[in-house]
Amino acid sequence: MTEPGKTLDSESTGSEYEGRIAFVTGAGRGFGQAFSQALAARGAHVVMADIDGAAAAAAAQEIVAGGGGASALTCDVADEASVAAAMAAVRREHGGLDILINNAGLHSEAYNIPMAQAGVPMLRRLFDVNVMGVIICTLAAVPLMAGRAGASIINISSTAAYPVPTAYGVSKLAVRGLTAAFAREFGAQGLRVNAIAPGLMMTDTIRAELKPETVAYVRAQQAIDREGLPGDVVDAMLFLTSAAASFVTGETLKVGGGFTLGIG
Repeated sequence: MTEPGKTLDSESTGSEYEGRIAFVTGAGRGFGQAFSQALAARGAHVVMADIDGAAAAAAAQEIVAGGGGASALTCDVADEASVAAAMAAVRREHGGLDILINNAGLHSEAYNIPMAQAGVPMLRRLFDVNVMGVIICTLAAVPLMAGRAGASIINISSTAAYPVPTAYGVSKLAVRGLTAAFAREFGAQGLRVNAIAPGLMMTDTIRAELKPETVAYVRAQQAIDREGLPGDVVDAMLFLTSAAASFVTGETLKVGGGFTLGIG
């Protein structure tokens, strides 16, 4: 399993990621930072985009200090002008794009509530980021990716998109739908589009936020009795963006220890 934060070493040279350009949203922390570190460790240059530009800059500097290639941009995925400016910078600096990871999203426990309880203002914000953010970034990135060998888009859904009892789950169900639609729409241009649906991954944020009884409940539903870790999701990303998955598109890979078995 990939260890997030691992720096560039001699074993990572000569990989299929050498010279590739990746754009990762929500890259200042969490999964986005871990994705960026893993890609940079394998030779990609990672453009780390985050609404918190300072966090993205600090995360990129950490990669550079370890010998990897990374740069940072301030970008609000729900704002078309912000995304357009970010993609223009990618075109100007790198000429094109090979990997897009639509990772940015709202996912705190505050959104794991029924739709009526959430109310329209909260739902509008949730869907602006989790759904429209995927649409805006994908449509802006496709012209930079079309025709490039091995071009791949990864969306981040969730195992919450299967039982779908909450506003958050509905937003991630939409991401599953977008993944299938975009795979069909852009396949002729050489793009593969897939998604990852993580289960409960025990990041520092999740440990601090979730009640112990919630963690215990989820773990009891899993077929594999251990905690999910960020590296599990990183490994799924590396598979889906690699040549090993060259005939895989439109799929959502569940990485949740079997939590959704029998659901969908």
